[in-house]
Amino acid sequence: MIELESVTKLYGTVIGVNDITLTLGPGAHGLLGPNGSGKTTFLNLVTGQLRPTRGDVIVFGESPWDNAALYRRIGICPGFEGLYADISGYDWVRYLMQLHGFGAAEARRRAEDSLEIVGMAESMHRTMGSYSRGMRQRTKLAQAIAHEPELLILDEPFNGLDPVGRHDITQVLRDWVKCGGSIIIASHILHEVETLATSFLLISGGRLLASGTPEEVHSLLTDLPNEFLFRGAGLRELGRLLLEEKLVDSLRLEGEDRLIVTTHKPLHMTSRLPAWCANGEIRVTEITSGDDSLQDLFTTLMRIHRGELR
Repeated sequence: MIELESVTKLYGTVIGVNDITLTLGPGAHGLLGPNGSGKTTFLNLVTGQLRPTRGDVIVFGESPWDNAALYRRIGICPGFEGLYADISGYDWVRYLMQLHGFGAAEARRRAEDSLEIVGMAESMHRTMGSYSRGMRQRTKLAQAIAHEPELLILDEPFNGLDPVGRHDITQVLRDWVKCGGSIIIASHILHEVETLATSFLLISGGRLLASGTPEEVHSLLTDLPNEFLFRGAGLRELGRLLLEEKLVDSLRLEGEDRLIVTTHKPLHMTSRLPAWCANGEIRVTEITSGDDSLQDLFTTLMRIHRGELR
């Protein structure tokens, strides 16, 4: 669906994205990164609003730059507010459908249907200047889906939505994916993306830190130090054995029933535990590792990027 080959975008001396190479197939993809990380530049390159300084961007087998036919296959829900205050949401979406080439009757039907899907049926004929921020977000999504594109590009689509609105829009997007549509959703809030995407792009400072399914991205961290907490009895002896066999990088005993260790060899370490516990002197009642969530994964990758972990 999307291919980037050694893509760099410069704004004068400022780097927007830096030497990104990737391939994305159909499906639901999350684009994650802090504010200013390069997410919007990435999306603008994919949608043909920016031309790369270096490298090639290919979408559905074609360059998106100045490609009107390709734009009809893409729906864009931008992060900025650029709406007209003195016209209704219905008139705005209807006019955009006519710009896509639909006749007047079809444009009216598509505007009504899409606005109903996003929960704007009762307010579609009000002027957009009277809309709340959440209502404006819903209207932007309506125009993005009204022409039934193959790919939806969503830049921070949950901004301004209350909890009910977030739930409703999440359900709309889930249904979109179930029906065979593809999405790229950019956000700096991980839990928003986790409920929708099956693969992730983690970006910071214009660089791609990692990409793939959560399992694939986690596999990149297998050689990094893991922290474990042991609870039980005889943990001082357990710590001695771990140090003696050089299975840990560091350890800390907290009282007599808590041992915290950092190791590059988690599989080796845990495989030795049954033998050490066999004689009853060491009794481990609980083992926990660090948070295995996407938040923890992203934090770890950011620390690698900053040189804090090696």
